[in-house]
Amino acid sequence: MQTPGPLRMILVHIALLAVTLLTLFPVLWVVKMAVEPGQALQLTVNPFPTSFSLQNFRDVVSTTAADGTWLFGWQLLNSLVISGATALVGLCLACTAGYALSRWGFPGREEAMGLFLLTQMFPGVMMSVPLYMLLERAGLLDTMTGLILVYSTTSVPFATWNLKGYFDTIPKDLEEAAMMDGAGRWTTFTKIILPLARPALAVTGLFAFISAWNEFILAATMLGDERRYTLPIVLKGYVGEFSAEWGHFAAAAILVSVPVTVLFFILQRHLVEGLTAGSVKG
Repeated sequence: MQTPGPLRMILVHIALLAVTLLTLFPVLWVVKMAVEPGQALQLTVNPFPTSFSLQNFRDVVSTTAADGTWLFGWQLLNSLVISGATALVGLCLACTAGYALSRWGFPGREEAMGLFLLTQMFPGVMMSVPLYMLLERAGLLDTMTGLILVYSTTSVPFATWNLKGYFDTIPKDLEEAAMMDGAGRWTTFTKIILPLARPALAVTGLFAFISAWNEFILAATMLGDERRYTLPIVLKGYVGEFSAEWGHFAAAAILVSVPVTVLFFILQRHLVEGLTAGSVKG
């Protein structure tokens, strides 16, 4: 195989550098607005800041309520708890449902899969009114528990479909061998199937977490107390109809993206470990 010439390699690297800069341009522009003092929206081609200040970050992090309560800390905690609980509840329900749909051919199995898929065809905003009425009657309006239940029910269909497809790829021979050694159905599920399905669990849990973390419409509808706001509602508050604090918005956007980025890299490590670990040694 002929080795590419120096000129071709230079052209390839220049093209890759141009594509990388084009991809990173929006991110660099947000960073520029965040670290430059002021709240004006400056439409310039230069994505690099001309001055540096952390005042916008300090203003966002130090936001307090009228009674002196540290709002940003509570709002960050709200988002972490709601998103984490949504991922956990969604995974717990979807694991058992996906395993049952994968291993047993009970009556109504195909219809149930079709209904799960049908729910994904409608946006969440269509359910906002009935969900609002249900939470109000249950006394869960303007509570994190109510929002967790709403998010969990919307994440279960996709999570079930995703996990069911992965469970189908795990050989049944592994379970049969374990049962011949005396293991029960629950033992084979928790000790064999779930460890082998770690890549799918990581992807599904990450999707559920990010969906709840970024959701705005249902959170803005169900929550009224600013101390219970999630971070997407906080972001929306910096850009209003008559005024916009673009510096604070950019700084808050960067702060909001940090936990998701950290979680992604943590789960990516587990995902790679799960993919490289073999389940059958021969």
